[in-house]
Amino acid sequence: MIDFQPVKILYALFSIFIIFNIGLLIQGIVRKIGARVGKRYGIRFYQPYIDLIKNYSLRTSITHGIMFYLGPVFRLTGGLGVFLFIPIIFGSVYFQNFSFSGDIILVLYFIFFGALGMALGAGEGGHPYSAIGVSRGLAQVTAAEIPLVIAIMGIAIQYQTFSVSEIVAAQQGGIANWTMITNPLLTILGMVAYLGSMMRSPFDVVLAPQEIPIGPPTEYHSTFLGILQTNRSIFPMAKTVLFVNIFFGGATNWFILIIKIFLIYMWSVFVAVVFPRFRVDQSIRWFYKYALPLGAVVIFITTLLF
Repeated sequence: MIDFQPVKILYALFSIFIIFNIGLLIQGIVRKIGARVGKRYGIRFYQPYIDLIKNYSLRTSITHGIMFYLGPVFRLTGGLGVFLFIPIIFGSVYFQNFSFSGDIILVLYFIFFGALGMALGAGEGGHPYSAIGVSRGLAQVTAAEIPLVIAIMGIAIQYQTFSVSEIVAAQQGGIANWTMITNPLLTILGMVAYLGSMMRSPFDVVLAPQEIPIGPPTEYHSTFLGILQTNRSIFPMAKTVLFVNIFFGGATNWFILIIKIFLIYMWSVFVAVVFPRFRVDQSIRWFYKYALPLGAVVIFITTLLF
């Protein structure tokens, strides 16, 4: 029997509030870092807050149909779903969210659900740039999801469970028990998948500011753009928390969690600053040429060893 306590809902909302603010602050800090690397001053670190308030204060009278407006909602639902169904703080009674046995499978569904919802919504706008962004996004997500799914399969094989809570529990007792140490090849595959799922350079083929006016968000403005900005603060953080749990031993308090989130997120930032953006065909080919064979090798070795 599942012991559900209504107070966990309040703690889950509080967790969302915390991770949302962490996401906004990291957005501002990362954009500042990118500007300094390019020898520019950059924005104020709190600029994402200003942008969000500005967009939520605007209204629009333009209509494109029901699905157009549901697109950002589906996108945000995907981010919230990923976050709400994974444990946040190991050992905490209330910061476990709504994790359960097999929750990692549901998390994978939510990751793809957001991208698919965004594609359906943006596609109804009729803008050619939006359609280009949708086609690029679905192709990129499909290619990047393969190493991610393989990495999740490897995790399930190694720990004999689909429960994130049990995976974190198996990594307790010191850094020597982390997946990063016990299965470094699997961790490398996971971090490669992380780059693709974050869609930063060299894999930012959807927004592609050098070629098209930022893809699907071209058609969205006012409150709808605010919803997308909210998701950009929650979704990347939720995926990062997932990677903290399955590869880096989880976290026993908020301080450790924030440190690990920042370090893992900076991995994608470092790669984005160093490497130029791929073309669409280069990005997809890279995952099939390098990530997919690596995934096959990792699954084979994991099956033999564990």
